[in-house]
Amino acid sequence: MYYIGIDLGGTNIAAGIVDENYKIIKKGSTPTLGNRDPKEIIRDMGALCARLVEECGLTFDDIEYAGIAAPGTANAATGMIDFANNLPFLHFPISEVLMSFIPVKKVYIDNDANAAAWAEAIAGAAKNVANSVFITLGTGVGGGVIINGKLYAGFNYAGAELGHMVIEYKGRPCTCGRYGCWETYSSATGLINMTREKMLENKDSVMWDMCENSIDKLSGKTAFAAMKKGDKAASEVVDMYIKYLACGIGNIILLFQPEILCIGGGVCNEGDYLMKPLMAILNNEPAIERRKTQIKIAELGNDAGIIGAAVLGL
Repeated sequence: MYYIGIDLGGTNIAAGIVDENYKIIKKGSTPTLGNRDPKEIIRDMGALCARLVEECGLTFDDIEYAGIAAPGTANAATGMIDFANNLPFLHFPISEVLMSFIPVKKVYIDNDANAAAWAEAIAGAAKNVANSVFITLGTGVGGGVIINGKLYAGFNYAGAELGHMVIEYKGRPCTCGRYGCWETYSSATGLINMTREKMLENKDSVMWDMCENSIDKLSGKTAFAAMKKGDKAASEVVDMYIKYLACGIGNIILLFQPEILCIGGGVCNEGDYLMKPLMAILNNEPAIERRKTQIKIAELGNDAGIIGAAVLGL
């Protein structure tokens, strides 16, 4: 059996042919060009899928179904994207429109973070457990929750927006309109913002060397890299970032008590420099149950969206 998984992003559409062992046997991408008419975007999505099927030596008769991991509010019951921040989809019937371009039996849809959570539950770091949570630390903080072996999305298919729980009352402004959201502190964007502020306060910090004395060149790696060289200001940034991250993760554990919580995103490349202090904080949380949630690095990386979309029908 083969499935098509599609990861719809603001910049690129990635798609792959996934086999019954949840392995991608062929993948490709095409620019989203999100300022176009939505049907043009879906037409290109369909053309990408058709090309990948052909390159695999398959026909659409070999494809069980297609799935789309989409940004924003994706209604799995209606096959519609109800809203997407950075794409021109508003109450748009994406499943129906894609089926007009490719002859598949069904097109499933879900939010991209939910799809990634499902991928990790089916084929990644959280497989073989019934209750898990996935968070991804990127431009924002995405999240997905698996309860009793099922993806949780709420009555309106808008859950679970874990990044928008407030951890600092009247804190930093968030793009969602709230203040003090977890993602404003624990996303890669939040880390960059904290790094920028600390650099401006410490003109002699090694962090300036890390970005060639141009604050416009700093990244989520800057503070960690300077910390490894013993820079005090950078260490303060990393320490505060990890404390905020631990605060949110502790809240999630207390809410859901998952067997596994897996973390994805580029910040995870810091390995023990991230995980050891994070676990030290969480292990000292008095309210967290003695049968502790396992905290793991997500396994599927950038392929999680494709694989997650491909297994939405399972």
